[in-house]
Order: sequence, then C-alpha cells, then structure tokens
Amino acid sequence: MAPPPIVQQKSSSPSQPSGYVFFLPSLSVLLLNRKPLRFLIPSYCLSRKSEVSDLKLQLRQLAGSRAPGADDSKRDLFKRVISYMTVGIDVSAAFSEMVMCSATSDIVLKKMCYLYVGNYARCHPDLALLTINFLQKDCRDVDPMIRGLALRSLCSLRVPNLVEYLVSPLSSGLEDGSPYVRMVAVLGVLKLYHISATTCFDSDFPASLKNLMLTDSDAQVVANCLFVLQEIWNLEANKSEEANRERETLLSKQTIYYLLNRIKEFNEWAQCLILELISKYIPSDSNDIFDIMNLLEDRLQHANGAVVLATIKVFLHLTMSMTDVHQQVYERLKAPLLTLVGSGSSEQSYAVLSHLHLLVMRAPMLFSSDYKHFYCQFSDPSYIKKLKLEMLTAIANESNTYEIVTELCEYAGNVDVPIARESIRAVGKIALQQYDVNAIVDRLLQFLEMEKDYVTAETLVLVKDLLRKYPQWSHDCIAVVGNISSKNVQEPKAKAALIWMLGEYSKDMPDAPYILENLIENWDDENAAEVRLHLLTAAMKCFLKRPPETQKALGAALAAGVADSHQDVHDRALLYYRLLQYDVSVAERVVNPPKQAVSVFADLQSSEVKDRIFDEFNTLSVVYQKPSYMFTDKEHRGPFEFSEEIGNLSLDQESMDNAPRFDESDKDLLLSTSEREENGGPSINGAATPGYSAPHDYNSSLVPLSSQTQSEPAVTSRTSFAIDDLLGLSMLAAPAPPSLKLNSKAALDPGTFQRKWGQLGVSISQEIPISPQGVGSLTTPQALIRHMQANSIHCIASGGQSPNFKFFLFAQKDDGSASFFLVECIVNTSSAKAQVKVKADDASASEAFFALFQSALSKFGM
Repeated sequence: MAPPPIVQQKSSSPSQPSGYVFFLPSLSVLLLNRKPLRFLIPSYCLSRKSEVSDLKLQLRQLAGSRAPGADDSKRDLFKRVISYMTVGIDVSAAFSEMVMCSATSDIVLKKMCYLYVGNYARCHPDLALLTINFLQKDCRDVDPMIRGLALRSLCSLRVPNLVEYLVSPLSSGLEDGSPYVRMVAVLGVLKLYHISATTCFDSDFPASLKNLMLTDSDAQVVANCLFVLQEIWNLEANKSEEANRERETLLSKQTIYYLLNRIKEFNEWAQCLILELISKYIPSDSNDIFDIMNLLEDRLQHANGAVVLATIKVFLHLTMSMTDVHQQVYERLKAPLLTLVGSGSSEQSYAVLSHLHLLVMRAPMLFSSDYKHFYCQFSDPSYIKKLKLEMLTAIANESNTYEIVTELCEYAGNVDVPIARESIRAVGKIALQQYDVNAIVDRLLQFLEMEKDYVTAETLVLVKDLLRKYPQWSHDCIAVVGNISSKNVQEPKAKAALIWMLGEYSKDMPDAPYILENLIENWDDENAAEVRLHLLTAAMKCFLKRPPETQKALGAALAAGVADSHQDVHDRALLYYRLLQYDVSVAERVVNPPKQAVSVFADLQSSEVKDRIFDEFNTLSVVYQKPSYMFTDKEHRGPFEFSEEIGNLSLDQESMDNAPRFDESDKDLLLSTSEREENGGPSINGAATPGYSAPHDYNSSLVPLSSQTQSEPAVTSRTSFAIDDLLGLSMLAAPAPPSLKLNSKAALDPGTFQRKWGQLGVSISQEIPISPQGVGSLTTPQALIRHMQANSIHCIASGGQSPNFKFFLFAQKDDGSASFFLVECIVNTSSAKAQVKVKADDASASEAFFALFQSALSKFGM
C-alpha cells in the first residue's frame, strides 16, 4: 500500500509554495520505465492549476519592476517554474510572463529563461514567436556571455517558421569580437542547416565558415568550423558533385598543414577531429609523409588515450605503401600503447588493449620480446585477461614458448573458471603452432591428472586436435586418456572428443569396445546430438577394426540412431546401415580412410575481414572485432532484436482461424520415391507414409536407377538379412521414434503464452536453413503462418518486415494433456536462416517436436 501523503501547513504568503510534498521517482526507476516524467508523478501533484495561476500573477507583478530585491524575487519564482517543468508539470501557461520578466541584466535569470523558452518552443511554436524580439535584443547585448547564450537559444528554437529571424543574428555572430559568440554562431549554422538547408546555402554560410576556419585566431572556433563543414558536406555528398569537391578541399595540403601547425592549441576533442581528417589525406611523396610524422611525433606522448590512438592511425595509414617504414612504425608504437595499457581505468585499458591486440595479430614477431607485458595481473578484469591470453598465444615462438606456457599453466588452477579454460586452450593453440611440442604435450597430459571436471574437459578437446596434427604422439596420449572414466566426462564437446579417440585408436585401447558399448546402452540418456553422432562413427570405426567385440554394440547403435528424432543422427545411422549393406570394404573406405595429419586449422576470421577492421582503426570495430557494416547496416545485422514482450506484436488469430486445415505427418524423409511406392505411401510424406522401421531395401538408393531390375529386390533382401543378422538386429524392425502427434485445434491465449514463456527454460536453441523456395514465399508473415497452421503449429503473434520476421508459435500434444510447446522463430531472408528457440512443458519431448517443426519449415514454399 502506498504511504499517505505528508501534509504540511500551507503558508499564508502567496509567494511561498503551498504545502505539497513531491515524491520524485529515483533515476533508475525513470530509466527502467522509459516514460515521460509526467506520467510518473503522483496524481495529487498534477492538480496545480491554482499554483500556476499564482505564479503567473506574481511574475506579472514583478515584470518591469526595478525595485530593490526584485531580481531576487524573480530568481525564486523562476526556480519554482523550472522545478515544476523538470518534474513534468505543464507551466507553459506562464510563457508570456516569463518573457516579460526576462528584461534584466541578471545572467542567472537569463539562463533560466532561455532554458524555459527552449523547452516549450518546440511544442508551442505559436508562443515561440513571443521570444524573438527579446532574444534578438539580447544578441546585441554588451555582455558577450549574454550574446552567446541568446544566440544559442535562438538557434535552439528549431521552429521552421522562424528561420528568417536566424540569418541576421548568425551573420553578426560569425563576425563577433568574442570567441565564445563566434563558437556558438558556428554551431548555430549547423542547426540552421538541419532546419532549412536551402536557407543555409542561400546565406552562403558554408563559405563563411571555411574562411573563418583558415583565419580565426581561436582554436575552438576553428575546430567547430571544421566539424560543421564536415557534417554539412558529408550529408550533401550524395546530392551534388559540388559538395564532393568541397569535401575534398578540406583534404588539401594547405588545409592539412595549417591544422597540423596549430594542433597543440586545440583541446583533445579537436585534436582527435583533426587527426581523423589527416588519416584520410593522401600524401604527394615520401617527404610529405615524413613531414607529417615529424609534426605529430610528440602526440604519441600525449596523456589522452584517444589522441594517441588517433595519431597511431595516421602513422599506420600513411606508411601502408612503405613496408620497411611501416615495420619501424610498429616498433615506435609499442612503447606508447604499453604505457597506456598500464594507466587509467580498466575500461580505457581494454580499449587500448583491443587496438594493441589488432597490431599483435598482424605482426606477432615484432611483439615477441615484450611477452611479459601481457601476463595477467590478479586485479585485471576477466575481459582484459582474455585479450592478454590471446596475445600471448599469438606471439609465442621458439624463444619464449617455455616461459609463456609455464605462465599459462599457472592460470589453469585459477578460481575464475572461464579464464582457466581460456588458459588451457591457449596452451593447446601454442602446441598446434609449434614444431617442438615435447614439453607442451607433457603439460597438457598433466592437466588430466588435476581431477577438475572443466580442466579435464578442455584438455580432452585439445588432445584430440593435437593427435590430428601430431599422430606420432598417440601412444603417450592414449596411455593417459585410457585411464579416464567416461562417467566423469559430462560436457558434450569433451565427451565427443573422448569418443573420437576411442574410435580412432580402438586398436591401441583394449577397453575401447566395452566403453563404447556402455555408452551406447545409455543412448537415451545422452541429450547432445553431437555426442550421439560421434558415438555412431566411433562404433563404426571400432567395428571395422575389431568386429567380434563391437558387433553387438554397432547393431544397437544403428538401431538407436535410425530411431533417433534428431535428423542428423537419423541420417548418419541410415548412411552407415546402407554402406554396410552395399559393401563392407566400401564402408571402410568411407568411414575410416587413411588420414593425413592436419597441417593448419581453419581461422575463424578471413583475411579480408581482418583488413577491414584494420582500416577502421580507432573505432568500435576494433573493440567488437568485426567490421562496422556487421553491426550497423541493416542487411548485416541478422535477425533484429525483439522485446520478450510479445504484446507489441500483431496478433494473427483471425488469419489463423481462416487458414485451411489439413493433416500431414512427417515420417522418413530419406525414403526415395520408389521406396515410398513399395511401402504403399504417396510420393510425398502424406498421412499414409509408415513410420521408421528397420530398412527392407535401403540398397536401392546406392544403385543407379537405370540398373534397377526386377531381380534386385531379392538380392538386396538377402544382403539385408545378412547384415541384420550380423549386427544382431535379427531382421526385426528398428524401434520407431517417439511418436508425437499435435492437436490441430490447440488454443492458447496471449496472456498464458507470455506467462509460460517467462517461466519455462529454453529446451532447444538452434539455427536451421530455409529453402530458396521458402525465402521467395515469405513476403508477408501470413504466408508462413498459414503453412505452419496446416502442420498443427499455431501462431499467436508475429512482426517485422523483409528481410527480418519474427514469430511466436505454439503447439499442443494430441494426448489429452495440457502440455504445450512454445516457439520463438526469427527468420532472416537475406541469410536464408531461421533462429529457433523451443520451450516446452515436457522437455523430454522437445527434440521430437523440434524435428517436426524443422520438417514443416523445410517444406515451406515447396
């Protein structure tokens, strides 16, 4: 219950506020609500018409008064008006009285009046006309501070009908004797341009700014002129060739050297602006480059990190065509950057370290002797430690590998688990890029003895990659890995790595078939599809090397894989089954061919992307480690962000009710047309198509259609019987996948959907492709809504427009229960991908539902 308002005795004086107490919301509440302040004020604070009338009366009485103490009384009244305005109370009724009281020499009153006028001028343009006379008068005041404030307020009105009144004060302001007034006038030209570009050009203000930039004695005025001219010509560049020519004149040698010679006079912001301009300058010859670098040499010792980074960008861009000089520039830049990393806040250090990280990745050899600067400090935040670990990995070479690996091994026991994981990965990466890995392999194998789950998991993944590149180390590694119990490895990637080694080196691991058999027996308990895929392949490899011991396990794995609801697992099991039916020797050549050692592992970023990031040095691209178009241009943003609140999306209940309904079941997608006909089903996956079963004739998909004859089924049948008997399937049908039927008439109201969405956890989150036909059909959300409706998956809300669409969908089990599946599907037609999140009342049925959902989506547009 809200506390009762505090009541105070009202003052009898009309100049004092009545006894109301304001309960102002905290700043965090205002930011969270993101609503205008007036909506957050208690209702009893809004009933203040009498107080506003009282203020108007008192202001009118003081207007024009020159009595002693009148300015003090005006100040009190102005403060009350501003305080009311700040908390959202509409005091625009006192506009004329405030303007009348502005006729004073008190600069404090002037500032408060300008603040009031600027706040109400936009929403009350008719009242703004009342301010023109006194603002123009103040623009001619003796005090330069008042002239500047009045000119700034006049330009801030931003009322198109009043543009004609701005030209004369701006012209006078640009020629004013006070630097402050000229500085305000320059920015006023930009405001005028945004209100009326035609008026700005008709008055020839850009030419005046250009002349002022090259002649004014005040550095801040020059900087403002440069900023405004860049803004105007950049906006006009797409409209006229003249704007392009004017923009190029800013990069003339005369202008660049004029600014360079005065650069010490500017503040940090202006220096960064000038340095950014210089980075776009194309020097005429090498002497030009060295002259500029000599003029900027002392900027590398500047205390401000932004100035140092901007200077570094100039040095790097100027010397791109001079390889030897470019390398010397790297050497020269190390000291300033390393100094900046160790000074200032953690956030500043991270920004500088991100740029240093970019340089290290481009030229690691030049920084190899400075590796100790990248050791992690105890007080470093985790994001800084992560960058340092990446740089240590990059600069490791034969001369410093031992010291770096020793330091990284110390981090493996760090209490910060993510950093411990990163350090282990760093050791593995160094091992993969070095030729002499004896000591590193020993360190990695020692990690397996630490008996920490996350250390063991990360190490197993690295050992797998290490064996792919250095198979000669298999004996030492397998001896240690063989002692690890599979029950102690729970992370999917680590378990998949262990299973890969069990299959690849099953000849050297006596217990490999029995470990795999135990894992296959617990197939249903394994949630990760990645592990099940590796388990199928490992069982197949082990069978080809040790058939008698693995025969039963492989049969169980193939039966479970064929019945698996995950499409990839199902497909791989069928592939292996058909390969074995066709020819065991062919299966061995496909599954376990002779392998060559991996020489280089794929880089996550292409060289083109890295070069693009380097071109955007000293921008957010370096911090994000991606080019600017990836986080600014709409077509590269991917699925745009939606609020979790689905109330803002349009409900499509009416379109769903009118959508046609028909039953369709998605069974075996891999059956060929002839197999469907043999099974008595239609050529498409209709309702008559039977469910999964042990294949009777899978060999047909491996034989050319032209060679199929009437005698083939008998031959293939005998082969099928033989392989079934070999694998222990006994010609029995493989277990069918979990049958999941959906209620075609399911109903769920938006409120319940939103409540469930907030309560349930994400069961599956996966990106799936969309066919070109589906992309072409998705011109409006209704097309996909009708298609999913036909598959008993209903849409409760949708939104977006091409190329990004978002859908909230639901489905219900057709078993009489109230078990629902909730889906968030974000479709990006430009990338032909859909990001799908599934939440379910019954999480155990999520994968079966996801398979149905994926199948339905794959048929969209067909």
